[in-house]
Formats: sequence, structure tokens, C-alpha cells
Amino acid sequence: MIKQQVSGTVYGVILNDAASVQKIGSLEEAPYKGAPKAPALYIKPANTRAACGVAVNLPGDAKTVEVAATIGLVMGRAAGRLTAENALDAVAGIVLAADLSLPHASYYRPAIREKCFDASLPLSSVKPLVDLGQLVLNTEIDGKVVDSRSLAGLIRQPAQLLADVTEFMSLRQGDVLLVGVSYQAPQAAAGSKITLSADGVGSLSFTIAGAQA
Repeated sequence: MIKQQVSGTVYGVILNDAASVQKIGSLEEAPYKGAPKAPALYIKPANTRAACGVAVNLPGDAKTVEVAATIGLVMGRAAGRLTAENALDAVAGIVLAADLSLPHASYYRPAIREKCFDASLPLSSVKPLVDLGQLVLNTEIDGKVVDSRSLAGLIRQPAQLLADVTEFMSLRQGDVLLVGVSYQAPQAAAGSKITLSADGVGSLSFTIAGAQA
């Protein structure tokens, strides 16, 4: 049994799958003026982390939330300047993750309010590393499968993503790198029950409780 090792910083990456890039369209025009040449990262701070079974309160007057299923790579040791050939040797295991965001259309400025509210990152316990290229993530809302996403569509596969990230920054033991989320992921409303699952990894369930004053 692998013990929970999510003790550090959780990093996410945007624009790491072909379908999301296609949805956004050309990144050469304003405001982006060019596609990123390295992984474009964001942080999910400690207040966002939550366990399976959590009831997530939406902030302010929010009515819906995007539910982006992804996998997090949990670092088993400190790592810098990894190569694609050895990168996964530094990974202790993986977590199923629901990267929740208030709907927003632009990645031009950091979406802090939209992505960093309390409990906006439900996580499973740490599972053994599997072949992520063969993994399909299913998102179920109120008993209906609304999305099935194959990680084969990632632009940077996990080993290459780790190599590219650690080219310019180090990761610590216990840090988590989310391998990428879908742009405009399925939305859930207050009262919804969500379950994420993947064969060989298990499932992660939580509810959307509603808005806080």
C-alpha cells in the first residue's frame, strides 16, 4: 500500500492536449501573440486540496463549475534536469485529480479567483504508477458519463513533461505535477455528485454543495 505523499506544491499545466489547443484556436493573435515554448504552469495552493468525499462550496454567486479530470504525478524525490528516459524513476505514484475551475474564457492572465478557491482540487490517495499513455479518464455527473478522455492525446507525455518542467525548475519530494486538463471541461451545478474513474487506478467522488455567501 502506498501512503499519501501529497505534501508539497501542486502544479498544473495548460495547453497540453491537442483537443484543447484546437478549441482555443490560433495563439498567434492578441492577446497571446504566440504559443508557449515551454510548459505553461499554474499552482493549486494548499487551500485547494481536498480528499475523496468532500462537499465543495462554490465561491460567491457561482452557479456552475468546470470539472477537469486529470492525473497528478507525485514526486518521490527531489528532481531537476530530468530526461525523458529517466523522468518517471522520480515518480512515487499517481493521483486522480479533479481540477475545478469557475468558467473562464482566457488563459492570458492567471485565473486565481477561478482556479484557487477552497477545495477546488479533490485528490484520490496515491496509487501505483501505470502506463498513462493507455489511460482513459471518465467523468460522471449525477450518474451519467459526460466525458471520456484518453491521455494518449497529451502533447507532452508525462515523461517528456517532467523533463521539460525540470529543465527550468526543480521539483521536491511530495510535489505533484498535473499532466494537463481539458479546456472548457464539463460543468456541474450545485447539488451534483461527481465521480472520476480510470481502469487500474480507481475512482474519486465528491459533491458540489453550492455557493457560499
